[in-house]
Amino acid sequence: MQQTITAEDSAIPAGGAKRRTGSFGDKLFEGLCRGAGVLVLLTLGGIILTLLIGGLPAFLHYGPAFITSDAWNPVEDHREEYGALVSIFGTIVSAVLAIIFAVPVAFGISFFLTELAPEWLRRPVGTAIELLAAVPSIIYGMWGLFVVVPFVQVYIQLGLGEYLETIPLIGFIFESRSFAGTSLFTAALVLAIMILPFIAATMRDVFLQVPPVYKESAYGLGATRWEVVKGVVLPYTRISVVGGIMLGLGRALGETMAVTFVIGNANRMPQSIFDPSTTIASVIAMEFPESLSGSMKQSALFALGFLLFVISFLVLASSRYLLRSRLKA
Repeated sequence: MQQTITAEDSAIPAGGAKRRTGSFGDKLFEGLCRGAGVLVLLTLGGIILTLLIGGLPAFLHYGPAFITSDAWNPVEDHREEYGALVSIFGTIVSAVLAIIFAVPVAFGISFFLTELAPEWLRRPVGTAIELLAAVPSIIYGMWGLFVVVPFVQVYIQLGLGEYLETIPLIGFIFESRSFAGTSLFTAALVLAIMILPFIAATMRDVFLQVPPVYKESAYGLGATRWEVVKGVVLPYTRISVVGGIMLGLGRALGETMAVTFVIGNANRMPQSIFDPSTTIASVIAMEFPESLSGSMKQSALFALGFLLFVISFLVLASSRYLLRSRLKA
């Protein structure tokens, strides 16, 4: 005998559907999840607060000049002069150059894996690219010091330096003043190899999300592979691609050990991309163990760490915004 359900029985209460109170295990699980979320926020806030409090004496003592000064003299004339300009410049330039080197290669890899490679080759090549992300940064640094540095020194600076200097308008950025091989250019080259798997994996994944009917329609109209990628794939995925590039940029900004091996660690403003320089992360790694607790030097290093956090946060926040915009679209 069927039971008839009336409209009154099936009506939803005015306050909305009531959620059934779970068991003790459900409440415990919910509490642990909430605690994990709060712990992340507390950890992030603690890091920011530690860096800010540690760097506050340097910010108060030097003021805005700390960001605009290129001085870094801990013992000269018994004066402590610290500025962040050189390390900020080296951090941004090396990361931007790494993006310039890595993005075209990452695009070529993604295009090959999604459009050209046969099925049996896609997985091995994709796995090999992703394995690059698992290599420790200190291994990249050692490899860069013993392989990339001599290559740049012999085949680029000595081999092509004179020709690069004659390029109109931009030749001055290639004028070599140091032939040691350790330079901004070398650091950017090593960084490009390190961030390559992150950008390539992102591009490959978003290229695969393009609906096949879009590409098939373009092919049906007589478009070539490149025309399909340029006119269909890239417009459809451009926001996500930019987001992936920004994530790679954020990774490059904070790299420490690999850059320390190959950048030269010179606290002076470089005049060429072949000059040695330094970054915020490498300055902290090299000089923090030698700084005395409570000294102005230690405060300056904390201030550098805070500035690096701000730069990285702005980059990653921009990437998250771009990715969220793509999801909403």
